[in-house]
Amino acid sequence: MLVEDIMTRDIVSVSMDDTLAWVKRIFDEKDFHHVVVTEEGEPVGVVSDRDLLRNVSPFIGKMAERDIDVHTLSRKVHQIMTRDLVTIGPAESLCNALAKLVENRVHCLPVVTDKRCVGILTQSDILRWCYGHLGCDLPDGERPVLARPGEEIRDVPAEDDLGPASDAA
Repeated sequence: MLVEDIMTRDIVSVSMDDTLAWVKRIFDEKDFHHVVVTEEGEPVGVVSDRDLLRNVSPFIGKMAERDIDVHTLSRKVHQIMTRDLVTIGPAESLCNALAKLVENRVHCLPVVTDKRCVGILTQSDILRWCYGHLGCDLPDGERPVLARPGEEIRDVPAEDDLGPASDAA
């Protein structure tokens, strides 16, 4: 399976000088959690909904809102964006994408060809693919299996099992 097979092709990009108010509006109106920051058409960073939450006052739109809270919306994207961009190519394998996500502790990978962003691959894209293609519709009474790196696959402990995890193996 290749990245291009499951990536999101409809991306929204913002510039480094756009305001957080603009990014907030995009997140409020769209059903996604990342925007790619571009400069002269090239991806240079990412802003996630979590980045926005950390940098915008929680009092926006509340009765306790003050001028200083509203001012947080006038900050610029370049002040909060993730600059250490980890990208992937559309022809790379899904396994490579998973490795990059895990090794770099990121939640999305802009998909780049010839220095242009042609899509984005997020953890949600991968989970949606897994759900649809890995037989996640289990018969009644069956539970999924869990495994940590280097461990053998084991059954998920029953909900009423309150004992230590090692007892469930």
